[in-house]
Amino acid sequence: MRGIWIARLEKLGTKVLLCVFTIAVILGWPTMSWATNGYQLIGVGQCSMGMGGAVVAAPCDPMVAINNPAGMAWIPAQTAFSGEIFNPERRTNFGFGDVGSHTNVYAIPALGWSAPAFRPNLYFGGGIFGTSGLGVNYLQPNTPLGTIQAFSSIDFMQMAPAVAFKLDDKFSVGIALDVAAEQVSFNQTFGGQGLNLTSPTWAYGVGATLGGMYKVNKKVNLGASYKSEMKFTSLFWQENQEFVPTGITMASQGIQPVGVQGGEGSYRARLNYPQQVAFGAALHPVPKWLVSVEGQWINWHATMNQFTVYGPWVGTPSVALPLHWQNEWVANLGTQYDVNKKWQLRAGYAYGGNPIKSTDMPANLIMPAIVTTAVTVGATQKLPMRWSLTEALMHSFKNTVTDGTLFGLPLQATSASMSENSIGIQIGYYF
Repeated sequence: MRGIWIARLEKLGTKVLLCVFTIAVILGWPTMSWATNGYQLIGVGQCSMGMGGAVVAAPCDPMVAINNPAGMAWIPAQTAFSGEIFNPERRTNFGFGDVGSHTNVYAIPALGWSAPAFRPNLYFGGGIFGTSGLGVNYLQPNTPLGTIQAFSSIDFMQMAPAVAFKLDDKFSVGIALDVAAEQVSFNQTFGGQGLNLTSPTWAYGVGATLGGMYKVNKKVNLGASYKSEMKFTSLFWQENQEFVPTGITMASQGIQPVGVQGGEGSYRARLNYPQQVAFGAALHPVPKWLVSVEGQWINWHATMNQFTVYGPWVGTPSVALPLHWQNEWVANLGTQYDVNKKWQLRAGYAYGGNPIKSTDMPANLIMPAIVTTAVTVGATQKLPMRWSLTEALMHSFKNTVTDGTLFGLPLQATSASMSENSIGIQIGYYF
């Protein structure tokens, strides 16, 4: 009798997963997509991507070192390389009509490995990952303020050597040293006047990730991780005249912005990466069917409340740009079904609260990290001679935020809209 019920559950699991997979394909295939939480990617590597990012309690490849290093103790020794094409679609309105971004295609790499090391129950791994990013490139001529140029770019790469230790047959702990490099540049000028910090500059940061995993029984795994705030060195720009508008005035030649002036010299700022907590549970209703749920909290307010630029400003040593990002809760759901020994199918869903309130949208038109909802699909094929191939698609649905006008001018309301698309492929090898 028990065997009959297991067979029925397995058949039900197959139908549920194939239904979710089909729906996700219908929704996600036309745009082949990705999504972010703030400017952090939902998942690193194509297994995590296909699971909607819900892998803190369900490790499936060495990329787990970036999410929960304790998970390395429960996967076969392996290495994997992931590459994907990221396609965000962004539009904005500065108050003078809708305009689109002119840069929409990016490549995101990731490389991970994990293997036993030095002594029984000790594992070493880690990788080099593209984990975060943000950017727009707007150009709008013929406005009452002249030509508007708006550009932003945040590129974030992370290296995470990690170790995991299996305390017994149920419990493991892990730690990763997070070493990262970020490139940040941006400008927002009106008729050639404004803040123009576009020369390339890099900063370097360090932090740590702690993780644990507990196997309650054959059907239930629990996982949790804590990622500390990453402290970065200062970003430096050598620039000419700078200007941060704070309002407008009506001059004889028309509308003119007024604000804080800066002279020639060195400008510097610091952009740390937020601390975050993740916790999850992975369930096996039947041996071939995995369901993983996860919750995350990201402390954006500590690092993105304001962006302070120090330099040769007139009358003040610094100018603070009021971004006012809120902390974000993220919910992830992923499911995987082993069709046979060679094929696995995945589908996922992720929802994160928008860290930018509508009232703060005018200050974040070049930082539109506003997408909230994504669907994902993925698959893995086990190939001969210990090789594997994993693919994933994501689609984050378009979100539009509208509020306020630029400098309080009686024009159109400012707005930003964003959706994101991605397709990725990953090659793995089992030692």
